[in-house]
Amino acid sequence: MVVIDSDILIWLLRGDLQVTERFKKTLIDTEGNIFITPVQIAEIYAGILPKEKAMVEGFLSSLGAITINEKVGRLAGEYMNKYGKSHNLTLADAMVASASQINGCELWTKNKKHYPMLASNDFFKE
Repeated sequence: MVVIDSDILIWLLRGDLQVTERFKKTLIDTEGNIFITPVQIAEIYAGILPKEKAMVEGFLSSLGAITINEKVGRLAGEYMNKYGKSHNLTLADAMVASASQINGCELWTKNKKHYPMLASNDFFKE
């Protein structure tokens, strides 16, 4: 199972050939177990243009969404407590990391430095 971070979603929505091909392969390899969280949805919607809305909605709705619940919030808070000041960790990244961890998913991102709480094997291997 894989959670796709916002940076990868942006490359997919822009039609980047390399990322799109990797996404297609991953979709097959994981039998469709590719997810996002409400954090990615909010980050994508914050940057879309009105003319892109239908296409973005269609794509995002094709992915599974992991619910952010109390357990995710608690772990995200622990990450913020430990890494917030020392690594400039954002609450959004803490929530994504904790949702990935609690749900046993690898995180697909090109911004690994945003996730100091994750070990190398917690990331999706591109």
